[in-house]
Amino acid sequence: MRRVRERLDGYNGMEVDSMGRSGGLAFMWRRDIQCQFMSASVHHMDFSVKEENREWRVTGFYGWPAASDRHLSWDLLRLLHTKSDLPWLCIGDFNEILYSTEMKGGSRPQWQMNNFHAVVDECGLRDVLWEGYQFTFDNGQSGEANRQCVLDRAMGTSAWFEMFPYAKLFHLVVAKLA
Repeated sequence: MRRVRERLDGYNGMEVDSMGRSGGLAFMWRRDIQCQFMSASVHHMDFSVKEENREWRVTGFYGWPAASDRHLSWDLLRLLHTKSDLPWLCIGDFNEILYSTEMKGGSRPQWQMNNFHAVVDECGLRDVLWEGYQFTFDNGQSGEANRQCVLDRAMGTSAWFEMFPYAKLFHLVVAKLA
């Protein structure tokens, strides 16, 4: 990601390296926007953003991939929620779904979705409306073994939506290399 940023004139950025083949976070922003680094780990990057006459917060998030560790994801979200009163956008790969309809092929235990719901409600977050293909993850297998689900999302607080009432997330299609 660093090489991409260096090739783009007029942008600043920050990266957190991946852990093997999973994770990794990167943020880029125009140089005319003031982003103040707040904190980071292999599972998040947190910034305050000042532009024009408004200030808000954005967190890039990467949830623990193993279901047995998912409680660590929700503990981190709860902790991040307490760190600032700024309007908040949290975006990333949460490695969990909120509703059974967010999965095609296979199933997810209800308790896992309930735990995600609980932290989303506790933090006062709700999904940013999106356009594009319904699912953001595909396991790449065919037939009965194929699993697709919504693991990547953007969620904001009511105060963030007041600042950005027309915000929309676009699910882009990734071309598979042969």
